[in-house]
Amino acid sequence: MDQLNGHILVTGATGFIGVLLCKRLLAEGFSVRGTMLASEDPVSLIAGVQPVIIEPLGSETSWDVSLTDIDTVIHLAARVHIMDDSSTNPLDEFRKVNVEGTLKLAREAANSGVKRFIFISSIKVNGEETVIPYMLDSPPNPIDPYGISKWEAEQALRKIEAETGLEVVVIRPSLVYGPGVKANFLKMMNIISRGIPLPLASITNRRSLIYVGNLVDALATCATHSAAAGKTYLVSDGEDVSTPELIRRTAKALGVPARLLPFPLQIMRLAGNLTGKRGAVTRLTESLTVDSSRIRNELGWTPPFTMEQGLAETAKWFRKRF
Repeated sequence: MDQLNGHILVTGATGFIGVLLCKRLLAEGFSVRGTMLASEDPVSLIAGVQPVIIEPLGSETSWDVSLTDIDTVIHLAARVHIMDDSSTNPLDEFRKVNVEGTLKLAREAANSGVKRFIFISSIKVNGEETVIPYMLDSPPNPIDPYGISKWEAEQALRKIEAETGLEVVVIRPSLVYGPGVKANFLKMMNIISRGIPLPLASITNRRSLIYVGNLVDALATCATHSAAAGKTYLVSDGEDVSTPELIRRTAKALGVPARLLPFPLQIMRLAGNLTGKRGAVTRLTESLTVDSSRIRNELGWTPPFTMEQGLAETAKWFRKRF
């Protein structure tokens, strides 16, 4: 593995992935600058990270001072999936942050002499379900505004790369879990911990996930390896599981029984269509797997944590917090 120049800017440094990434980079001796909102408590930033106040992330954001002497940018900050989004045009709102904000940062990074720009995209760029695992040459098929905005950002970043020589690395993670996880994974853990029966025993799908510790390791590898320049990588733990198996494994990590009941899949899908919850039902019942062999073969990367280890750490955090 190559040596990375010592100055890194991490956007979204106070977030789920950003906190662990900053810890990792500091432990390896790098100088880390991290973005945060003015409204955030300063203690939410890892000690040792130089704070950069950014308000808000978009086409008008000024990055000049924050990019001084920076060699690598790892761009985690984004507008993510919002439950019950009340925006009149959600896609426009996602574009303001995930496309316009990303491109403003990338252009200023290139102008400031930054060498490498690592962009966290999403497997949603490829789509929402698979018959065979997504690979790099799988045609993009983003469905929701978040996935569309990430795909548009990826394409525009490649144009900036061609024009400026900025080394762009794109990472498309599968579902990320770990200590600090939110949204549907946290809801699932709450339900399991409370012993509520789940009518999901009949599902035979396969889903790829990635533990946040494995994602952070992949990001660090892409920041330091010369062969990563200009590449796009799909990443996962490499242990695909069905929804019932994920519930069983999570219940075991939490030290509680998994309460799974059989239920006809066709009725579940029909109910999802009738109630406007088709997307949620799809995530529970359909397969979404990725082939992460490219990053393994080209960069020699292997996930340092098993899914069992990742779920154990997630459960440990959950028991302390909830």
